Amino acid sequence: MTSGQLASAPAAQVTRAARQILSAARAQVRQGHSAPEMPELVRQVVRALGANALPRLRSVINATGIILHTNIGRAPLSEAALEQVMAVARGYSNLELDLDSGSRGSRLAPLGDLFTSVTSADAGVAVNNNAAAVLLVLSAIASDGEVIVSRGELVEIGGGFRIPDVMRQSGARLVEVGTTNRTRVADYRAAITPETRALLAVHPSNFRVIGFTESAPLSELAALAHEHGVPMIYDLGSGSPLDTATLGIAHEPTPQEAIAAGADLVCFSGDKLLGGPQAGIVVGRSDLIARLRSHPLMRALRLDKMTLAALEVTLRAWATEQEDTLPVVNMLRASIEDLAARAETWASHLRAQNLPAATEPGFSAAGGGSLPGEQLPTTLCVLDCDAASGQVASEPGAQGDIAAKVAHALRIGSPSVITRVSRGQILLDPRTVSPGEDDTLLSAVVSAFGSVTVTQAAL
Repeated sequence: MTSGQLASAPAAQVTRAARQILSAARAQVRQGHSAPEMPELVRQVVRALGANALPRLRSVINATGIILHTNIGRAPLSEAALEQVMAVARGYSNLELDLDSGSRGSRLAPLGDLFTSVTSADAGVAVNNNAAAVLLVLSAIASDGEVIVSRGELVEIGGGFRIPDVMRQSGARLVEVGTTNRTRVADYRAAITPETRALLAVHPSNFRVIGFTESAPLSELAALAHEHGVPMIYDLGSGSPLDTATLGIAHEPTPQEAIAAGADLVCFSGDKLLGGPQAGIVVGRSDLIARLRSHPLMRALRLDKMTLAALEVTLRAWATEQEDTLPVVNMLRASIEDLAARAETWASHLRAQNLPAATEPGFSAAGGGSLPGEQLPTTLCVLDCDAASGQVASEPGAQGDIAAKVAHALRIGSPSVITRVSRGQILLDPRTVSPGEDDTLLSAVVSAFGSVTVTQAAL
């Protein structure tokens, strides 16, 4: 927006932007700084109006190397999923219409066979996230009784939400057994009473306990549950259909393995290692799934048409062994050679722009509460902020200060770029940057360094 456009902007928006800028100016004065001159205040109001006109939720370039970065949306969708979302969202769809009979249908109908194909379960449902899936399961299965769970599996998930708190909302009474590091099948057996409605296992997908540890095998827990006529529920968390051991990292339990081990209901996320949209998926015995479908919470937790469209395409990719069309899978499988070549190309381009860029070995992470402690080797493009800014290393905090300012400039730029900062350096990991974003990323980096360097030189 230009100053000439200021007069035509809605008065309420101009007033809001002016108050925002004046409030910031007063704060500067209170800190002992001089008040900006009127022309500068007007320029700031114009810039604020332009910024306020931009969508608050917008796309970013992920150069952190964290594949499932919770803060920036976890799994990116495949091109096929995006196309299907657009096709369904731009007009009407048969969301709850059976086209063959012309009567009302189920919005989950397109997913039915896919749940079975991907996980080998009898049936499945999907709700808006995995915490909702666990809440639905316990509400439908155990709201009037006890659920036995290992003390070491009562985890806290992102944003400070704790699984025990989520579970208590279902009305089920938790019975904790074992200790933080060791829980045996005998502990579960001793805790079973006539009030027991289910056994629950929670996969520690976002942390790892090492050392003197023991946990009950899922197959033995399932046998115990069935001996007493109660369901075995498994909260798998991330829920990768892919054997991650083939990537040279730790094996992440898969939904199909959980079903084969005897779990009656398995809950997992749609936007983690599955590579789809945010969703909570429950697969298992058809009679139990029918109870979930008919529970009143299903209405409150149901998925919208766009999420259903993306989830169907994602599940179909796994069912037809076309998972290489999913960005998450490609990022996990990216070769060290390709990553090194891209990082070196970036560094060469940035050096040509007089920025001190180099490459060095590093590690990426799965993120999103998946594969804790596992590292994927990569090659990083590293920019030395101290050298780029002309600051001398003897100045206390100079490197970290410049690096933080460059990272901030990248975040608030258009497009926004999210990076890692370490030891006064900006680290760019090609693993999580789409090949189509390379030129845009490099242009943003040059611009961010330029703006910060010019500002520093003026101080």
